[in-house]
Amino acid sequence: MHPHFHEVNANKQVLIRKTNSMYAIVEIAGQQFKVAKDQKVYVHRLQAEEGSKVTFDNVLLLDNNGSVTIGAPAIEGASVTAQVLSHLKGDKVIVFKKKRRKGYQKKNGHRQYLSEIRIESIAATGATKSAKAAAPKAEAIKTATVDYSAMTVAELREVAKEKGIEEYSSLKKAELIEALTK
Repeated sequence: MHPHFHEVNANKQVLIRKTNSMYAIVEIAGQQFKVAKDQKVYVHRLQAEEGSKVTFDNVLLLDNNGSVTIGAPAIEGASVTAQVLSHLKGDKVIVFKKKRRKGYQKKNGHRQYLSEIRIESIAATGATKSAKAAAPKAEAIKTATVDYSAMTVAELREVAKEKGIEEYSSLKKAELIEALTK
């Protein structure tokens, strides 16, 4: 029976059943899943060992007993922890291409590499964003002298945009380099 359905008992009283439900919509390996505690999910192959724990911090929505939090785009501090149960392959999919009256047909099979995971916990707060390599890279650009001549015009325009140079889109490469080295 659905947890939010009404149930009538022998005394004709309406009982409203509600379970302590907490679920989250989380992005795992490029796909979004609605997950709850102890749920098993098949996801695209993860680079983790069988039996190991993985944490996903790109939580887009969190529902804790009716109080819904929506991320913009992700919820800061929220995370989902799961255990990798096994690595397996999905069912075979036949890809068949044909062009009529042309004598052209191609048959191809595909089996997706999957991982089966079990959701262990959903945390609303306390998770720190996994530090991407972007922060040290930005520091390195600031500290080291940048060779603008080796960059493409598109890259130079990006740097000019960040530095707030006006009318950067109409400047030529040499003019961009000159403006950036001032």
